[in-house]
Amino acid sequence: MSERVVQPVRVLMVGAGGVGDAAARIAVERDFFEAWVVADYDLQRAERTVTAARERRAGEERFTAAQVDASDAAAVTALARQVRATHVLNAVDPRFVMPVFSGALDAGADYLDMAMSLSERHSEAPYEKVGVKLGDLQFALAGEWEAAGRLALLGIGVEPGLSDVFARYAADELFDHIDELGTRDGANLVIRDDDGNEVFAPGFSMWTIIEECLNPPVVWERQRGDGDLEAGFFTLPPFSEPEVFDFPEGIGPVECVHVEHEEVLLMPRWIEADRVTFKYGLGEEMIAILRTLHTLGLDSTEPVSVKGVEVSPRDVVAACLPDPATIGPRMEGKTCAGLWVTGAGKDGRPRSTYLYHVVDNADSMRDYGTQCVVWQTALNPVVALELLARGTWSGTGVLGPEALPPKPFLDLLAAPRPEGYGSPWGIEDRPPHDPGKDRA
Repeated sequence: MSERVVQPVRVLMVGAGGVGDAAARIAVERDFFEAWVVADYDLQRAERTVTAARERRAGEERFTAAQVDASDAAAVTALARQVRATHVLNAVDPRFVMPVFSGALDAGADYLDMAMSLSERHSEAPYEKVGVKLGDLQFALAGEWEAAGRLALLGIGVEPGLSDVFARYAADELFDHIDELGTRDGANLVIRDDDGNEVFAPGFSMWTIIEECLNPPVVWERQRGDGDLEAGFFTLPPFSEPEVFDFPEGIGPVECVHVEHEEVLLMPRWIEADRVTFKYGLGEEMIAILRTLHTLGLDSTEPVSVKGVEVSPRDVVAACLPDPATIGPRMEGKTCAGLWVTGAGKDGRPRSTYLYHVVDNADSMRDYGTQCVVWQTALNPVVALELLARGTWSGTGVLGPEALPPKPFLDLLAAPRPEGYGSPWGIEDRPPHDPGKDRA
């Protein structure tokens, strides 16, 4: 391999769930780091991830396990200092973003995450106005990260993450003017029980799915802001503006709806566009389940007393479903993450282009023993860490992927192994499209 490392990299990864486990299995094939510490509240789970990573490469000794409480910033700081971490990779769910984020800063380490700090809906007009937005708590501390000379790279999973890299690439290479940056996510995944019957089992954290899909989705429009970035954000009711989007590589048409997501909060900060949206192919069954959970109050994170025990209803729902890390052998199909960009191309003519990344579950299970949804998410922070180790990517403060050059990332992602990660991305031009028609 030819990573051309310019600084020794020591990674503290907080979280050994599905995404963290997949990240370790991907990273072990690379040479850009000298140590990778897998930390989890459950030490045995961290140890299982370390074992799985080590088994993928003969003589592997860079991976070790540790115990940490991700809700305790001081504990994250202490562990980061103890293991001499240069980078803290946050692989836990969004509830723990702020303590891990703060813990990394206090330890003098750079930071990467795949989801940003949680939002709080507007108290009086939740389906019109934004309250506390995704990432607001992190961007409020940008000055402290800049003063420390450290980098916090937010949203570097697949969505957000690769979708944001696509946005920068489209702006730099493909478009002269962008009408809409529209992240579109869809799949044709099926999970079956032991008898071959299709069952309900989300491929990602149900806690996070509830958070994203029942919160008011955010949209950004330039014309609302009149030059003021913050004034361009507004909200809609959940599941608004359904549209049927045709996904590539055999997935086909899937109905997509607005969902709260980080891309909408990141892209307008660095990319010129008239409108930014995120729509997700949830499907009728998932939407019905989410609506029922909300009606029954089972989406709440506020503890309730059950026979004298305080429990969060949402935690109970998540605990009743299969661990996403375990459903790979029963999953069939493909997942697609991508960005639909409309506007005027470099030649000034109308252009409509979908940039995308598809993963077949059969491939990720065969090559990594990991189901495709978590594998696709985990791949991108490992690529980003390698670019930071090379010095190809650099910066200080709180940044999104849009702030960094896209071509090195996309080239490294697609290049065959062992030079690259052997995971090609695609680009598909479509008939010119008027985004306004979907909202007429």
